Amino acid sequence: MPGIMTRQRTSATGAVQSARDQKVEALIINIGGGGRVETSSRRKKTARFTDIAALAGVSPSTVDRVLNERGSVSSRARANVVAAAKELAIPRVLPEVGHGLIHLDILLPDNGTPFFRRLNQALQRAIPLLNKRIVVHRKILPEQDEAAMIRAVLRCPYPRQGLIIAAPDTIAMRCALQEVLARGEHVAMVVTNVAELAQARYVGIDNYAAGRTAGYLLGRFCHKPGRVLLLSGRADYRGHLERVTGCTDIMGEAFAHLRCEHLPGQTSDDSDRCYMAVSEAFKHGERIAGIYNTGGGSPGIEAALRRFADHGKVCWVAHELSDDHQEYLRLGILDLVIDQDPDGQATMALQHVLMALGMSESSASGVGPGEFRLYLPENMRGENYMAL
Repeated sequence: MPGIMTRQRTSATGAVQSARDQKVEALIINIGGGGRVETSSRRKKTARFTDIAALAGVSPSTVDRVLNERGSVSSRARANVVAAAKELAIPRVLPEVGHGLIHLDILLPDNGTPFFRRLNQALQRAIPLLNKRIVVHRKILPEQDEAAMIRAVLRCPYPRQGLIIAAPDTIAMRCALQEVLARGEHVAMVVTNVAELAQARYVGIDNYAAGRTAGYLLGRFCHKPGRVLLLSGRADYRGHLERVTGCTDIMGEAFAHLRCEHLPGQTSDDSDRCYMAVSEAFKHGERIAGIYNTGGGSPGIEAALRRFADHGKVCWVAHELSDDHQEYLRLGILDLVIDQDPDGQATMALQHVLMALGMSESSASGVGPGEFRLYLPENMRGENYMAL
């Protein structure tokens, strides 16, 4: 028995020694001409740099300079190395691709409606959270001065990489935006889209679907025959036209007892213009069953309804859960609000530009059109619109 135990100890000791010898052999390899000792960990690191270099089309020394942030490397090589390292899932914190300042413009019309004020406020809140390299230039331009907005789009005193804009859909604006896209700038459209801009990303709601939703609910609310008045904020904003078209289409398809009447001119989100348009409609023609306002100016509609709607209830659908709309919902004057979530649009617009610049991880679904929300008296929030 003692002999067996001694042999077991000797065998165990030999196994430990053998393991140690193998570890030393694994650590000491290839003593080169200069007498430098390389380890398996060094070989593994060198092989990894070689893989990245092969994928990025650069030398291993360039990979070393990029990942360890030492030495001068071109921006293209730097971007290729970081992209290759991400593709190979290198388990380390990777350096930023770019250097220097990144200029981003936000161009919005000088529109005093609660929605545009809320959108502007949401963008302002988001700016301090951006990377310090991003310089944001916010410009509020005269709403009716398309030439001023086009100049702001085309003429920029600094190298601009991104643009967030709410713009009219005109030939001149399309050409201007196509030019900046061709220059390599990344464009995100908010609120309303512009046609023929495949490279730009629209992050607003589906306005045609919103119009169909308004028309469908008006058709269900309005049981008696009559006219449905359609008021449009601006004729050159694609979003307003899509809303009107959507409402008209669904009513023609499903609600023969109602007739859409698009009131002439544009209200420009002005309360006085809305009041005059609705008042004139009450004075002439058959019974008014409903109203769909695609823009602002609702106080004028409310005033006209109080004065002229003495024959019974007029169903009314409007956009945005502003403070006045919440009050009209409570009073039973307004029946439905379609809200297009300005905060969400601000977030998605910034996210698109950051992803395009390689400063934010792209999601599998990307950045697409926003979703609109429907509010009735039973589910409205009851909070101050500008404080949400």
